[in-house]
Amino acid sequence: MRTGTHRRAATTAVPLAMAGALGFGLMTPVAHAAQGPCYDGRCNTTVSAPKTIKVNSRKFGFGNLNVTHVSSRSVKFSAGSAGTSLSGSTSPGGVVKLNNLKIWVKSVSGGKAKLALYPTRY
Repeated sequence: MRTGTHRRAATTAVPLAMAGALGFGLMTPVAHAAQGPCYDGRCNTTVSAPKTIKVNSRKFGFGNLNVTHVSSRSVKFSAGSAGTSLSGSTSPGGVVKLNNLKIWVKSVSGGKAKLALYPTRY
């Protein structure tokens, strides 16, 4: 009787292990975590240069927003995709619009800029 129980447990463990390996990969939100908190164009963040912020390339026309310079007088940005290059700069309190993404430089202190990103309607 002991042999039958052992055999049944062994044959059940394999399908359960395979189901777990296949099923859990589909249920975990790994893709969203890899995209970053600003991917949808809505976030508040503090950055120092150089910094790359990942955004939705389909929505904004570029996948990476680059913070290239931060000083007490200005913050500079660049972005690009498929041969197109965008750039802009503003002083603290100002807004830069790159395609459908607005970047508000809320403040600058100690070489770090507090930014608010938000999408425009069109």
